[in-house]
Amino acid sequence: MVIHVKDEKTDALVRRLAESRGIGITSAIKEAVEEALTRDAQADTRAGRGSDDRVRAMLQRWDRLPKTAVVPDKEFFDDLWGE
Repeated sequence: MVIHVKDEKTDALVRRLAESRGIGITSAIKEAVEEALTRDAQADTRAGRGSDDRVRAMLQRWDRLPKTAVVPDKEFFDDLWGE
């Protein structure tokens, strides 16, 4: 799987983290994401948030993702399966 980082600042930050920890870029991204997810889970636990709050927070994060013009119709799925 490939991740394309088009933001120069993000690229620089990832490279800086990798260099400071003496690891590769992929490992730096993996560690940073794992640490962020752990912090989120700990914050949820400390706040005593129930499943409704966690789902609501997830949906809010989902809504912040960029929107695409792709319509997932039959042709879209056929193309995914190479048909």
